[in-house]
Amino acid sequence: MTLQRAASIWAILFLIAVIVFVVSLAVGSVTLSFAQLLRVCFIAEDSVAAQIVHTLRLPRAVAGFACGALLSVAGALLQILLRNPLADPYVLGVSGGAASFALGAMMLSVPAFYINLCAFAGALVAIMILLLATRRIGLQHASLIAAPHLLLSGVVLATGWGALMILLLTLAPERALRGMMFWLVGDLSGVTQGWFALVVLAGVLSISLRYATQLNVLLRGETTAYALGVAVVPLRRRIYWLASLATATAVSSIGSVGFIGLVVPHGLRLLLGNDQRMLLPAVALAGGALTLVADLAARTIAAPLQLPLGAVTALIGVPVFLWLLASTRR
Repeated sequence: MTLQRAASIWAILFLIAVIVFVVSLAVGSVTLSFAQLLRVCFIAEDSVAAQIVHTLRLPRAVAGFACGALLSVAGALLQILLRNPLADPYVLGVSGGAASFALGAMMLSVPAFYINLCAFAGALVAIMILLLATRRIGLQHASLIAAPHLLLSGVVLATGWGALMILLLTLAPERALRGMMFWLVGDLSGVTQGWFALVVLAGVLSISLRYATQLNVLLRGETTAYALGVAVVPLRRRIYWLASLATATAVSSIGSVGFIGLVVPHGLRLLLGNDQRMLLPAVALAGGALTLVADLAARTIAAPLQLPLGAVTALIGVPVFLWLLASTRR
């Protein structure tokens, strides 16, 4: 893959992301023309259209793009670390911990800001439990992050978090149950700001690109990486924490949204190959754009009702992933 071709694909994905972002700002229960949208965005005015864009749609679009990009980058990184093309940000139970803590906060009727904090804390707790569990069984040696034991431990912990979520939903009062269910399957309707997720995305992506060359070497095997001077254990720990931070930020912002971190890296590897210097920026752009497309469908297909974002991404992701598997087999 030449840099020129990669730059062309980046440019196409960037254009698609910009178009989808603009459409997300313009389309909804009140549709705005392009001229109205330009006036609202670049000319200060106090109108209904300005309030709709700046208060509702802009934070939602920013959060949707940033969180979709974070999930996609996290999926690409975890697939490298676990050497498993089916790994995604939820395979290690990080989202389960975040969702469990958030559902517990909702049962207590705490404000939305503290629900997000609880979700982030739950994701960090899930990460720490997983690392402590693997260390307790003696996996703190060089193959800590790539070992199949880590993947299996994550699956078991994810099952435990799922059982806890079912218990919380069973005990939840009726007034809180609908909101808990929507958050559990992903929801952007309650987002009031998405700039924090955008800042985290910039940090995660820049640090990941810094290690992209070493990740390419790691893909050739541990022995080759050691021989070429790559510090394998510190690299894996840093990348694992980056992927976990990205997942925790996304889940705490928009809830559990599946398939983005699985489908996007798969599809782009068919176009770009497995050079992380080329793949990671493309994954971020495509993941953000796909999440915005899914959110646009969620709030327009059955308007004025809003569908759960996670259900829409699953409906999109399942056939796309099956098609990608068939294409890879051919």
